[in-house]
Amino acid sequence: MIKPFGAGQIEARIRAVLRRAEVDNARGGGPIEVGGLRLDADAHEATLDGRALDLSRREFDLLHYLTLHAGRVVTRRDLLTHVWRMPYGGAGKTVDVHISWLRRKLGETAQRPRYLHTVRGVGFKLCPPS
Repeated sequence: MIKPFGAGQIEARIRAVLRRAEVDNARGGGPIEVGGLRLDADAHEATLDGRALDLSRREFDLLHYLTLHAGRVVTRRDLLTHVWRMPYGGAGKTVDVHISWLRRKLGETAQRPRYLHTVRGVGFKLCPPS
């Protein structure tokens, strides 16, 4: 880095390195299964109960991030940072819209969730149906 540099530039570089490390760790781990949901990042395929899901690239990335963090609450900010690559925020409604599209493709609604649960005021949690 060329001097002088600001704290924002250092933070951006650190986030980029951590993001690349996370992507490297996520690869090569084989398919991820959460209940009847199976996601293979290497083949870029997602299935639900043996039925292939037709997902856009962003929907697939969103589902992949959620399956990597299955059982844990993921904030909108985390999703914007890691899926949309917007570390300094953005439109939170973008996340909500993509979550609703993903729910529709998973055959569920916000009122009757099976996999994608909303944690009010915090974010979303992907967990197997009970």
